Amino acid sequence: MKKMIIHGGQRLTGEVTIGGAKNSTVALIPAAILADTPVRFDTVPDILDVHNLMLILKSMNVRSTFEDGVLTIDPTEIVEAPLPSKAIKSLRASYYFMGSLLGRFQRATLSFPGGDNIGPRPIDQHIKAFKALGASVEEHDGTVRITTGPEGLHGARIFLDMVSVGATINSILAAVKAVGTTVIENAAKEPEIIDIATFLNNMGAHVRGAGTDVIRIEGVATLRAMNTHTIIPDRIEAGTYLSMAAAVGDGVVLKNVIPEHLEAFTAKMIEMGVPLEINEDSIYVPQVENLKPIQIKTMPFPGFATDLQQPITPLLFKADGSSVVIDTIYPKRIKHIAELRKMGANIRSEEGTIIVDPTHDLMGSQVQAGEIRAGASLVIAGLMADGDTEISQADNILRGYDRIVDKLAALNADVEIVEDSLVENGQD
Repeated sequence: MKKMIIHGGQRLTGEVTIGGAKNSTVALIPAAILADTPVRFDTVPDILDVHNLMLILKSMNVRSTFEDGVLTIDPTEIVEAPLPSKAIKSLRASYYFMGSLLGRFQRATLSFPGGDNIGPRPIDQHIKAFKALGASVEEHDGTVRITTGPEGLHGARIFLDMVSVGATINSILAAVKAVGTTVIENAAKEPEIIDIATFLNNMGAHVRGAGTDVIRIEGVATLRAMNTHTIIPDRIEAGTYLSMAAAVGDGVVLKNVIPEHLEAFTAKMIEMGVPLEINEDSIYVPQVENLKPIQIKTMPFPGFATDLQQPITPLLFKADGSSVVIDTIYPKRIKHIAELRKMGANIRSEEGTIIVDPTHDLMGSQVQAGEIRAGASLVIAGLMADGDTEISQADNILRGYDRIVDKLAALNADVEIVEDSLVENGQD
Protein backbone atom coordinates (compact mmCIF):
# COMPACT_ATOMS: atom_id res chain seq x y z
CA MET A 1 0.00 0.00 0.00
CA LYS A 2 1.01 3.58 -0.58
CA LYS A 3 0.96 6.57 1.72
CA MET A 4 0.12 10.15 0.79
CA ILE A 5 2.01 12.89 2.59
CA ILE A 6 0.47 16.36 2.60
CA HIS A 7 2.50 19.35 3.76
CA GLY A 8 -0.29 21.65 4.88
CA GLY A 9 -0.59 25.41 4.82
CA GLN A 10 -0.30 26.02 1.08
CA ARG A 11 -3.04 28.13 -0.51
CA LEU A 12 -4.29 26.80 -3.84
CA THR A 13 -4.51 28.81 -7.03
CA GLY A 14 -4.69 28.12 -10.75
CA GLU A 15 -6.80 25.71 -12.76
CA VAL A 16 -7.59 22.00 -12.77
CA THR A 17 -9.09 19.92 -15.58
CA ILE A 18 -11.59 17.32 -14.44
CA GLY A 19 -11.11 13.83 -15.88
CA GLY A 20 -13.61 11.32 -17.21
CA ALA A 21 -16.16 9.94 -14.77
CA LYS A 22 -14.93 7.00 -12.73
CA ASN A 23 -18.47 5.71 -12.27
CA SER A 24 -18.98 5.72 -16.05
CA THR A 25 -15.59 4.23 -16.85
CA VAL A 26 -15.94 1.22 -14.56
CA ALA A 27 -19.19 0.28 -16.33
CA LEU A 28 -18.09 1.19 -19.88
CA ILE A 29 -15.07 -1.14 -19.75
CA PRO A 30 -17.18 -4.25 -18.98
CA ALA A 31 -19.76 -3.01 -21.52
CA ALA A 32 -17.05 -3.03 -24.20
CA ILE A 33 -16.99 -6.84 -24.33
CA LEU A 34 -20.51 -6.73 -25.80
CA ALA A 35 -19.05 -5.19 -28.96
CA ASP A 36 -18.26 -7.22 -32.07
CA THR A 37 -15.47 -4.78 -32.99
CA PRO A 38 -12.64 -3.01 -31.14
CA VAL A 39 -13.75 0.05 -29.16
CA ARG A 40 -12.03 3.28 -28.13
CA PHE A 41 -12.68 5.56 -25.18
CA ASP A 42 -11.07 8.92 -24.50
CA THR A 43 -10.82 11.16 -21.42
CA VAL A 44 -10.37 7.92 -19.47
CA PRO A 45 -9.21 8.68 -15.90
CA ASP A 46 -5.82 7.25 -14.92
CA ILE A 47 -6.97 5.45 -11.78
CA LEU A 48 -6.22 2.06 -10.25
CA ASP A 49 -9.71 0.78 -11.03
CA VAL A 50 -9.01 1.10 -14.77
CA HIS A 51 -5.82 -0.94 -14.49
CA ASN A 52 -7.61 -3.62 -12.45
CA LEU A 53 -10.35 -3.84 -15.08
CA MET A 54 -7.69 -4.21 -17.78
CA LEU A 55 -6.30 -7.21 -15.85
CA ILE A 56 -9.76 -8.78 -15.87
CA LEU A 57 -10.03 -8.18 -19.62
CA LYS A 58 -6.63 -9.79 -20.16
CA SER A 59 -7.79 -12.95 -18.39
CA MET A 60 -10.46 -13.31 -21.12
CA ASN A 61 -7.98 -12.76 -23.99
CA VAL A 62 -9.30 -9.23 -24.51
CA ARG A 63 -6.43 -6.96 -25.51
CA SER A 64 -6.38 -3.39 -24.21
CA THR A 65 -4.01 -0.44 -24.33
CA PHE A 66 -4.15 2.76 -22.28
CA GLU A 67 -2.14 5.86 -23.15
CA ASP A 68 -2.71 9.60 -22.74
CA GLY A 69 -6.29 9.14 -21.62
CA VAL A 70 -7.21 6.89 -24.58
CA LEU A 71 -8.23 3.31 -23.84
CA THR A 72 -8.56 0.81 -26.69
CA ILE A 73 -10.26 -2.54 -26.08
CA ASP A 74 -10.40 -5.40 -28.61
CA PRO A 75 -12.93 -8.07 -27.59
CA THR A 76 -13.00 -9.80 -30.99
CA GLU A 77 -11.02 -12.82 -29.71
CA ILE A 78 -12.63 -13.03 -26.28
CA VAL A 79 -12.76 -16.43 -24.59
CA GLU A 80 -14.65 -17.60 -21.55
CA ALA A 81 -12.22 -17.99 -18.66
CA PRO A 82 -12.18 -17.76 -14.86
CA LEU A 83 -11.84 -14.13 -13.90
CA PRO A 84 -8.95 -13.21 -11.54
CA SER A 85 -10.47 -13.23 -8.07
CA LYS A 86 -7.94 -10.74 -6.66
CA ALA A 87 -8.93 -8.06 -9.17
CA ILE A 88 -12.61 -8.91 -8.78
CA LYS A 89 -12.48 -8.67 -4.99
CA SER A 90 -10.66 -5.32 -5.06
CA LEU A 91 -13.26 -3.68 -7.26
CA ARG A 92 -16.96 -3.46 -6.56
CA ALA A 93 -17.80 -2.38 -10.11
CA SER A 94 -16.46 -5.68 -11.46
CA TYR A 95 -20.02 -6.89 -10.95
CA TYR A 96 -20.84 -5.23 -14.29
CA PHE A 97 -19.14 -8.23 -15.89
CA MET A 98 -22.16 -10.25 -14.76
CA GLY A 99 -24.43 -8.33 -17.12
CA SER A 100 -21.96 -8.04 -19.99
CA LEU A 101 -20.86 -11.70 -19.87
CA LEU A 102 -24.49 -12.74 -19.70
CA GLY A 103 -25.24 -10.57 -22.72
CA ARG A 104 -22.22 -11.92 -24.62
CA PHE A 105 -22.15 -15.63 -23.68
CA GLN A 106 -25.57 -16.24 -22.07
CA ARG A 107 -23.77 -17.23 -18.86
CA ALA A 108 -21.38 -15.78 -16.28
CA THR A 109 -19.42 -16.93 -13.23
CA LEU A 110 -17.89 -14.39 -10.84
CA SER A 111 -16.51 -14.25 -7.35
CA PHE A 112 -18.54 -11.88 -5.22
CA PRO A 113 -17.12 -8.42 -5.94
CA GLY A 114 -15.27 -6.31 -3.40
CA GLY A 115 -14.59 -2.55 -3.28
CA ASP A 116 -15.22 0.02 -0.60
CA ASN A 117 -16.62 -1.17 2.70
CA ILE A 118 -19.30 1.45 3.34
CA GLY A 119 -22.07 -0.82 4.47
CA PRO A 120 -24.26 -3.37 2.71
CA ARG A 121 -24.72 -3.02 -1.04
CA PRO A 122 -26.58 -6.23 -1.93
CA ILE A 123 -26.87 -7.49 -5.48
CA ASP A 124 -30.38 -8.88 -5.02
CA GLN A 125 -31.82 -6.37 -7.49
CA HIS A 126 -29.24 -7.40 -10.11
CA ILE A 127 -30.19 -11.06 -9.60
CA LYS A 128 -33.91 -10.23 -9.79
CA ALA A 129 -33.30 -8.55 -13.17
CA PHE A 130 -31.29 -11.47 -14.56
CA LYS A 131 -34.02 -13.91 -13.53
CA ALA A 132 -36.68 -11.76 -15.20
CA LEU A 133 -34.67 -11.96 -18.42
CA GLY A 134 -34.71 -15.76 -18.27
CA ALA A 135 -31.51 -16.60 -16.39
CA SER A 136 -30.98 -18.99 -13.48
CA VAL A 137 -28.76 -17.72 -10.66
CA GLU A 138 -26.88 -19.78 -8.07
CA GLU A 139 -24.82 -18.35 -5.21
CA HIS A 140 -22.36 -20.60 -3.38
CA ASP A 141 -19.28 -19.83 -1.26
CA GLY A 142 -18.96 -16.28 -2.56
CA THR A 143 -19.36 -17.29 -6.22
CA VAL A 144 -22.30 -16.29 -8.42
CA ARG A 145 -23.17 -18.53 -11.39
CA ILE A 146 -25.66 -17.26 -13.95
CA THR A 147 -26.91 -19.48 -16.77
CA THR A 148 -29.67 -19.45 -19.38
CA GLY A 149 -31.65 -22.18 -21.11
CA PRO A 150 -31.37 -23.07 -24.79
CA GLU A 151 -33.50 -20.11 -25.79
CA GLY A 152 -31.16 -17.61 -24.13
CA LEU A 153 -32.22 -14.27 -22.68
CA HIS A 154 -35.53 -12.68 -23.61
CA GLY A 155 -37.01 -9.23 -23.12
CA ALA A 156 -38.96 -8.70 -19.90
CA ARG A 157 -40.45 -6.13 -17.55
CA ILE A 158 -38.05 -5.43 -14.69
CA PHE A 159 -39.27 -3.41 -11.71
CA LEU A 160 -36.43 -2.49 -9.35
CA ASP A 161 -37.58 -2.47 -5.73
CA MET A 162 -35.09 0.28 -4.95
CA VAL A 163 -33.32 2.83 -7.12
CA SER A 164 -29.95 1.25 -7.88
CA VAL A 165 -27.35 2.54 -10.32
CA GLY A 166 -25.58 -0.82 -10.42
CA ALA A 167 -28.72 -2.86 -10.99
CA THR A 168 -29.95 -0.44 -13.66
CA ILE A 169 -26.68 -0.67 -15.60
CA ASN A 170 -26.41 -4.46 -15.23
CA SER A 171 -29.99 -4.81 -16.49
CA ILE A 172 -29.14 -2.74 -19.57
CA LEU A 173 -25.97 -4.75 -20.28
CA ALA A 174 -27.81 -8.06 -20.04
CA ALA A 175 -30.84 -6.90 -22.05
CA VAL A 176 -29.17 -5.02 -24.90
CA LYS A 177 -28.68 -8.20 -26.98
CA ALA A 178 -31.66 -10.15 -25.58
CA VAL A 179 -34.48 -11.05 -27.97
CA GLY A 180 -37.47 -8.75 -27.66
CA THR A 181 -38.30 -5.69 -25.57
CA THR A 182 -37.13 -5.02 -22.00
CA VAL A 183 -38.65 -2.32 -19.82
CA ILE A 184 -36.77 -1.27 -16.66
CA GLU A 185 -39.01 0.58 -14.20
CA ASN A 186 -37.87 2.57 -11.16
CA ALA A 187 -34.53 2.90 -12.95
CA ALA A 188 -31.76 5.11 -11.60
CA LYS A 189 -31.34 8.42 -13.46
CA GLU A 190 -27.65 9.23 -12.94
CA PRO A 191 -25.68 10.90 -15.78
CA GLU A 192 -23.41 7.86 -15.91
CA ILE A 193 -26.37 5.72 -17.02
CA ILE A 194 -27.00 8.12 -19.89
CA ASP A 195 -23.31 7.80 -20.78
CA ILE A 196 -23.54 3.98 -20.94
CA ALA A 197 -26.70 4.20 -23.09
CA THR A 198 -25.04 6.69 -25.44
CA PHE A 199 -22.07 4.38 -25.91
CA LEU A 200 -24.30 1.38 -26.62
CA ASN A 201 -26.65 3.31 -28.93
CA ASN A 202 -23.72 4.60 -30.97
CA MET A 203 -22.87 0.93 -31.62
CA GLY A 204 -26.40 0.14 -32.82
CA ALA A 205 -28.26 -0.61 -29.59
CA HIS A 206 -31.82 0.61 -29.03
CA VAL A 207 -31.87 2.00 -25.48
CA ARG A 208 -34.44 4.72 -24.86
CA GLY A 209 -35.33 6.67 -21.71
CA ALA A 210 -31.92 6.67 -20.00
CA GLY A 211 -31.98 9.52 -17.50
CA THR A 212 -35.64 8.85 -16.66
CA ASP A 213 -37.13 6.24 -14.35
CA VAL A 214 -38.36 4.06 -17.24
CA ILE A 215 -35.84 2.65 -19.72
CA ARG A 216 -36.92 0.68 -22.80
CA ILE A 217 -34.55 -1.62 -24.67
CA GLU A 218 -35.14 -3.35 -28.01
CA GLY A 219 -32.63 -6.18 -28.26
CA VAL A 220 -30.22 -6.23 -31.23
CA ALA A 221 -28.08 -9.03 -32.61
CA THR A 222 -24.82 -7.16 -33.00
CA LEU A 223 -23.01 -4.08 -31.68
CA ARG A 224 -20.30 -2.39 -33.76
CA ALA A 225 -18.25 0.63 -32.65
CA MET A 226 -17.94 3.24 -35.38
CA ASN A 227 -16.29 6.07 -33.43
CA THR A 228 -14.47 6.95 -30.21
CA HIS A 229 -16.64 7.42 -27.14
CA THR A 230 -15.76 10.44 -25.00
CA ILE A 231 -16.52 9.77 -21.34
CA ILE A 232 -18.46 12.46 -19.48
CA PRO A 233 -16.62 14.55 -16.84
CA ASP A 234 -16.49 13.16 -13.32
CA ARG A 235 -19.01 15.10 -11.21
CA ILE A 236 -17.63 13.57 -7.99
CA GLU A 237 -14.07 14.63 -8.79
CA ALA A 238 -15.42 18.07 -9.69
CA GLY A 239 -17.32 18.35 -6.40
CA THR A 240 -14.20 17.34 -4.50
CA TYR A 241 -12.12 20.09 -6.11
CA LEU A 242 -14.93 22.62 -5.61
CA SER A 243 -14.92 21.88 -1.89
CA MET A 244 -11.13 22.00 -1.78
CA ALA A 245 -10.97 25.30 -3.69
CA ALA A 246 -13.49 26.94 -1.36
CA ALA A 247 -11.67 25.63 1.72
CA VAL A 248 -8.07 26.55 0.86
CA GLY A 249 -8.15 28.41 -2.46
CA ASP A 250 -7.21 31.91 -3.53
CA GLY A 251 -9.06 31.56 -6.84
CA VAL A 252 -9.35 28.24 -8.66
CA VAL A 253 -10.90 27.41 -12.05
CA LEU A 254 -12.34 23.95 -12.73
CA LYS A 255 -12.40 23.03 -16.41
CA ASN A 256 -14.25 20.23 -18.23
CA VAL A 257 -17.35 20.16 -16.02
CA ILE A 258 -21.04 19.77 -16.81
CA PRO A 259 -22.64 22.20 -14.32
CA GLU A 260 -26.08 20.57 -14.69
CA HIS A 261 -24.64 17.39 -13.15
CA LEU A 262 -23.51 19.36 -10.09
CA GLU A 263 -26.57 21.48 -9.36
CA ALA A 264 -27.45 19.83 -6.02
CA PHE A 265 -23.86 20.30 -4.86
CA THR A 266 -23.25 23.83 -6.13
CA ALA A 267 -26.61 24.92 -4.70
CA LYS A 268 -25.38 23.92 -1.24
CA MET A 269 -22.07 25.74 -1.74
CA ILE A 270 -23.95 28.89 -2.79
CA GLU A 271 -26.23 28.47 0.24
CA MET A 272 -23.07 28.45 2.39
CA GLY A 273 -22.00 31.76 0.86
CA VAL A 274 -19.53 30.65 -1.81
CA PRO A 275 -20.02 33.03 -4.80
CA LEU A 276 -19.36 30.50 -7.56
CA GLU A 277 -19.04 31.74 -11.12
CA ILE A 278 -20.67 28.97 -13.16
CA ASN A 279 -20.02 28.98 -16.91
CA GLU A 280 -20.94 26.60 -19.72
CA ASP A 281 -18.19 24.08 -19.02
CA SER A 282 -16.15 25.62 -16.20
CA ILE A 283 -16.62 26.92 -12.66
CA TYR A 284 -14.54 29.59 -10.91
CA VAL A 285 -14.21 29.45 -7.12
CA PRO A 286 -12.97 32.74 -5.60
CA GLN A 287 -11.34 33.07 -2.18
CA VAL A 288 -14.15 32.97 0.37
CA GLU A 289 -14.75 33.94 3.99
CA ASN A 290 -17.75 34.03 6.35
CA LEU A 291 -19.45 30.78 5.46
CA LYS A 292 -22.84 29.76 6.83
CA PRO A 293 -23.77 26.30 8.16
CA ILE A 294 -26.04 24.10 6.05
CA GLN A 295 -28.05 20.88 6.20
CA ILE A 296 -27.37 18.12 3.68
CA LYS A 297 -29.41 15.01 2.91
CA THR A 298 -28.03 12.63 0.28
CA MET A 299 -30.50 11.37 -2.31
CA PRO A 300 -30.43 9.56 -5.66
CA PHE A 301 -29.67 11.82 -8.64
CA PRO A 302 -30.60 14.63 -9.15
CA GLY A 303 -30.29 14.97 -5.36
CA PHE A 304 -27.09 15.51 -3.39
CA ALA A 305 -24.74 12.59 -4.20
CA THR A 306 -23.73 10.24 -1.40
CA ASP A 307 -20.21 10.24 -2.89
CA LEU A 308 -19.93 13.97 -2.11
CA GLN A 309 -21.02 14.09 1.53
CA GLN A 310 -17.49 13.25 2.73
CA PRO A 311 -15.60 15.61 0.37
CA ILE A 312 -17.75 18.59 1.42
CA THR A 313 -17.27 17.90 5.14
CA PRO A 314 -13.91 19.73 5.58
CA LEU A 315 -15.47 22.85 4.06
CA LEU A 316 -18.23 22.70 6.69
CA PHE A 317 -15.59 23.19 9.41
CA LYS A 318 -15.22 26.78 8.16
CA ALA A 319 -18.89 27.66 8.71
CA ASP A 320 -19.92 29.90 11.62
CA GLY A 321 -22.27 27.27 13.10
CA SER A 322 -23.14 23.58 13.18
CA SER A 323 -23.92 21.77 9.93
CA VAL A 324 -25.84 18.50 9.66
CA VAL A 325 -25.32 15.67 7.15
CA ILE A 326 -27.74 12.76 6.73
CA ASP A 327 -26.75 10.03 4.28
CA THR A 328 -29.93 8.22 3.25
CA ILE A 329 -28.07 6.07 0.69
CA TYR A 330 -25.21 4.65 2.79
CA PRO A 331 -25.76 5.60 6.45
CA LYS A 332 -22.58 3.73 7.43
CA ARG A 333 -20.45 6.01 5.24
CA ILE A 334 -18.70 7.49 8.28
CA LYS A 335 -15.12 6.17 8.04
CA HIS A 336 -13.84 9.74 7.76
CA ILE A 337 -15.18 10.85 11.16
CA ALA A 338 -12.70 9.12 13.49
CA GLU A 339 -9.80 10.11 11.23
CA LEU A 340 -10.82 13.78 11.07
CA ARG A 341 -11.13 13.80 14.85
CA LYS A 342 -7.45 12.78 15.05
CA MET A 343 -6.73 16.07 13.27
CA GLY A 344 -8.70 18.04 15.86
CA ALA A 345 -11.97 18.24 13.95
CA ASN A 346 -15.23 18.84 15.81
CA ILE A 347 -17.36 16.18 14.13
CA ARG A 348 -19.49 13.34 15.45
CA SER A 349 -22.15 10.87 14.38
CA GLU A 350 -25.38 10.43 16.33
CA GLU A 351 -28.15 8.01 15.28
CA GLY A 352 -27.47 8.26 11.56
CA THR A 353 -26.81 12.00 11.61
CA ILE A 354 -23.37 13.59 11.20
CA ILE A 355 -22.92 16.86 13.10
CA VAL A 356 -20.10 19.10 11.91
CA ASP A 357 -19.14 21.95 14.25
CA PRO A 358 -16.80 24.85 13.42
CA THR A 359 -13.11 23.89 13.60
CA HIS A 360 -10.54 26.65 13.19
CA ASP A 361 -7.29 24.78 13.76
CA LEU A 362 -6.82 21.41 12.10
CA MET A 363 -3.49 19.77 12.89
CA GLY A 364 -1.51 17.42 10.66
CA SER A 365 -1.73 13.83 11.84
CA GLN A 366 -1.39 10.19 10.83
CA VAL A 367 -4.70 9.04 9.41
CA GLN A 368 -6.09 6.24 7.24
CA ALA A 369 -8.11 6.36 4.04
CA GLY A 370 -10.61 3.58 4.69
CA GLU A 371 -12.27 4.11 1.29
CA ILE A 372 -12.17 6.47 -1.69
CA ARG A 373 -14.36 9.36 -0.57
CA ALA A 374 -13.24 9.24 3.06
CA GLY A 375 -9.73 9.56 1.64
CA ALA A 376 -10.78 12.60 -0.37
CA SER A 377 -12.06 14.34 2.77
CA LEU A 378 -8.72 13.63 4.49
CA VAL A 379 -6.82 15.12 1.54
CA ILE A 380 -8.79 18.36 1.84
CA ALA A 381 -8.40 18.41 5.63
CA GLY A 382 -4.66 17.81 5.22
CA LEU A 383 -4.37 20.79 2.89
CA MET A 384 -6.22 22.92 5.48
CA ALA A 385 -4.16 21.69 8.44
CA ASP A 386 -1.02 23.05 10.06
CA GLY A 387 1.88 20.63 9.68
CA ASP A 388 2.17 17.34 7.83
CA THR A 389 -0.60 14.80 7.33
CA GLU A 390 0.25 11.21 6.46
CA ILE A 391 -2.63 9.27 4.90
CA SER A 392 -2.07 5.51 4.86
CA GLN A 393 -3.99 3.19 2.51
CA ALA A 394 -3.70 5.93 -0.11
CA ASP A 395 -4.34 3.31 -2.81
CA ASN A 396 -8.00 3.86 -1.98
CA ILE A 397 -7.67 7.50 -3.05
CA LEU A 398 -5.76 6.56 -6.20
CA ARG A 399 -8.59 4.14 -7.08
CA GLY A 400 -10.92 7.06 -7.68
CA TYR A 401 -9.01 10.27 -8.42
CA ASP A 402 -7.29 10.82 -11.75
CA ARG A 403 -3.62 11.89 -11.39
CA ILE A 404 -4.46 13.57 -8.10
CA VAL A 405 -0.87 14.35 -7.06
CA ASP A 406 -0.07 16.05 -10.39
CA LYS A 407 -3.31 18.04 -10.29
CA LEU A 408 -2.72 19.18 -6.71
CA ALA A 409 0.88 20.14 -7.49
CA ALA A 410 -0.35 22.29 -10.39
CA LEU A 411 -2.57 24.13 -7.87
CA ASN A 412 0.42 24.86 -5.60
CA ALA A 413 -0.19 22.05 -3.09
CA ASP A 414 2.77 20.19 -1.58
CA VAL A 415 1.76 16.52 -1.80
CA GLU A 416 3.65 13.31 -2.47
CA ILE A 417 3.00 9.57 -2.69
CA VAL A 418 5.49 7.16 -1.12
CA GLU A 419 5.54 3.46 -0.39
CA ASP A 420 4.17 2.89 3.08
CA SER A 421 7.13 0.75 4.18
CA LEU A 422 9.58 3.53 3.29
CA VAL A 423 7.71 5.98 5.47
CA GLU A 424 7.64 3.59 8.39
CA ASN A 425 11.40 3.09 8.08
CA GLY A 426 12.02 6.82 8.03
CA GLN A 427 13.23 6.80 4.42
CA ASP A 428 10.66 9.09 2.82
